[in-house]
Amino acid sequence: MFKKILVANRGEIALRVINTCRDMGVKTVAVYSDADKKAMHVLAADEAVYLGPSEPSQSYLHMDKIIDAAKTTGAEAIHPGYGFLAENSEFVEKCEQQSVVFIGPPAKVIKDLGDKITSRKIMVNSGVPVTPGLTSTEADADVMIVEAEKVGYPVLIKATAGGGGKGIRIVNSSEEMADACSAASREAVNAFGNGEIYLEKFFTKARHIEFQVLADKFGNTIHLLERECSVQRRHQKIIEETPSSVLTPALREEMGKAAVTAARASGYVNAGTVEFLLDENNNFYFLEVNTRLQVEHPVTEMITGVDLVRLQLEIAYGQELTISQEDIAGRGHSIECRIYAEDPENDFFPSPGTITFLKEPTGPGIRNDCGVYSGFEVPVDYDPILSKLIVHAQTREHAINKMIKALKSYIVLGVKTPIDFLIDVLQSEPFVQGEVFTDFIETHFSDWKPDMSDADLARIAFVVDEMCSNRKAKRVASAEDAIPTPWQTLGNWRQGG
Repeated sequence: MFKKILVANRGEIALRVINTCRDMGVKTVAVYSDADKKAMHVLAADEAVYLGPSEPSQSYLHMDKIIDAAKTTGAEAIHPGYGFLAENSEFVEKCEQQSVVFIGPPAKVIKDLGDKITSRKIMVNSGVPVTPGLTSTEADADVMIVEAEKVGYPVLIKATAGGGGKGIRIVNSSEEMADACSAASREAVNAFGNGEIYLEKFFTKARHIEFQVLADKFGNTIHLLERECSVQRRHQKIIEETPSSVLTPALREEMGKAAVTAARASGYVNAGTVEFLLDENNNFYFLEVNTRLQVEHPVTEMITGVDLVRLQLEIAYGQELTISQEDIAGRGHSIECRIYAEDPENDFFPSPGTITFLKEPTGPGIRNDCGVYSGFEVPVDYDPILSKLIVHAQTREHAINKMIKALKSYIVLGVKTPIDFLIDVLQSEPFVQGEVFTDFIETHFSDWKPDMSDADLARIAFVVDEMCSNRKAKRVASAEDAIPTPWQTLGNWRQGG
């Protein structure tokens, strides 16, 4: 096994990787920017290397600096986490040239699957069903209109590169096409440096179902069941769960086989995710492959008992998978909520600032993958995710109740979070009934406002705490006074008669 790896990321995912490495006896190297000098992942790693300014292009996206850090510290491999360089084929090629192992799929696989047109062609040729639409890029809005009329409105205009909800526009009529194409292309250029777009059918009542896959270098490929990821805002997932309440055993097996076929057809190695759309008639269509560890991977770990990061390292080291498809079985139900520093009342706009107080939920079946602490400054430069709260219970009903209870005990002061919003979503009748689709938030929570009675109580409690803290602080007049006397530490007492 590797003796030392570099984690080319930050926040909760960097800590997640570091924790597994510690369990495996693998030493870790963290990298950090100006904004992250006091970040938890820096404190948790065995070593840390400063990259430069907070600007991502000068730090976490600077390929040469990261590879130099690995070489200088003697790290044999690099784990990219998710985001930043995780799906950058050029970075993988640079790693290969410098004899540094990239913990992920080969460069060619990332390049092929990162281009949605190429990946659609691979799936069509291997018999995996794909969403109706184009299999080539197109810049002409008039051509897009002709294709839209063939598949039927509404349609999606999508960037061929990247992901994360960038470069996507829904088009409901021919009059909207030109503006949508221009907007999607511009956003794609800004996000990925590639403005190419294409068109595919948009299903108004569809579910986003994905399958976790693992593949080694010896041709062994398996899936680790599905994740239901339909609760999204702006095409970005916010609640994920497994198993999906809508999949029958037969449909699960069929989709799982399609996911394995997709991985094998692309030459996949390591951990990845095959994403599908499921329509109202339970027809499924290939969307894309995420060539990295997903944000929502913990729910899969909770029901299967498999450490995906450990398996990533073992596969990258050249070991054969030690588990087969027959070994995979889901036990219970798991839900994940993403806790961002963002304002749900203001279109989920980022809410950077200092976390003045943080209290994490604890208890049986509760896991919180957290990358921050009280006093940490949430920077404006990066994705504002603070943590991922995950619960596991025997049934979906129990998991929902456990998550609501955990969220109610999760206290984050100083920045805005969607905790109250998430509680309301989980308590809503459509969610409880499992009636979740990709338009769930727009349909049921477009005008959401928090219950101000709870917010008022929180503010009052905070003010009272501040007043009490200040009064106590003023009592200490000197260093001598600061030393507590027995009378101060005994607690409530009175002199006996």
